[in-house]
Amino acid sequence: MTRAVIRSTGRYLPPRILTNETLSEWMDTSDEWIQKRTGIQQRHWIPEEGDVGASDLGYEAAVVALQRAGWRADELDLILFATLSPDLFFPGSGCLLQRRLGLRETPALDIRQQCTGFLYGMTTADAYIRSGLARRILLVGAEVHSTGLDISTRGRDVAVIFGDGAAAVCIEGVSADDDVGVLASALHADGTYAESLMVEAPASRFNPRINENMLRQGRQYPVMDGRNIFKLAVHRLPEVTAEVLQKAEVGLDQVDLFIPHQANLRINQAFEKTLNLPEGKVFHNIQRYGNTTAASIPLALDEAWEQGRIGPGGTVVFLGLGAGVTWGAVIHRFPDA
Repeated sequence: MTRAVIRSTGRYLPPRILTNETLSEWMDTSDEWIQKRTGIQQRHWIPEEGDVGASDLGYEAAVVALQRAGWRADELDLILFATLSPDLFFPGSGCLLQRRLGLRETPALDIRQQCTGFLYGMTTADAYIRSGLARRILLVGAEVHSTGLDISTRGRDVAVIFGDGAAAVCIEGVSADDDVGVLASALHADGTYAESLMVEAPASRFNPRINENMLRQGRQYPVMDGRNIFKLAVHRLPEVTAEVLQKAEVGLDQVDLFIPHQANLRINQAFEKTLNLPEGKVFHNIQRYGNTTAASIPLALDEAWEQGRIGPGGTVVFLGLGAGVTWGAVIHRFPDA
């Protein structure tokens, strides 16, 4: 049977670091206020002058992942690019990354599923590989949030949460009788909560897509019903984890590490408590990076592997909930060698 196996990982964070103290100089907030509500201590943002897009960060992460896999870019059968902050309204950032990699024909597909972009990307890669349509796939999650935030007291509830960054994984189709690679996945969406976390403009339903009045009202900035999103995540994440474990016929105690989307430390701690997981079973790094949306899960995976928290033969569950709302989980087992 052909299995979709993660061969390598890579990450890239822009060097500019913003602490909570820095944000408190720009808005009515404090380190204590931010940490109490989110767990975040700092985040990475692109340079103040800008001119850096999601594909630029994604390229740096992709180069690392490709080198670790021992792959040339021209050996790729497909590029999947997950982001909510594309370089341009169109074309997709996947095509821009393809160009940076020096490719001319390799298909590139953007995935606009926000915080669950990596989960949808892994499931898409698994489907391509199992169907025989691709053998080597590059999946990238990359975000530039900092240029789209309301960095003022009006926007503080959202602005303090998000960071910039990128991570990439190389996924290969391998023939194996053992249960390795993607063992199971579960994806869901409920559009009735679409307005709970969104950016309203620019949008095609407006003519023009954005105007001066919208800009004055701040409708170009993300808005979030934090309480509702928190409740949904605390309910849905344990539920979808149980679903994917049942699909894979894997017991809770057989999972070496759970890597949730890094949206809020309190959400991840609630997940840990609900499943009664021992300390160290859930990976957290939101303290240093904030919410990097589509990049957060692969970024955490790259760090977990580097720290020895997961390794050959290890079983990991990826999970998350985000705008849409969408939520899901993927269980993956690394080969022994």
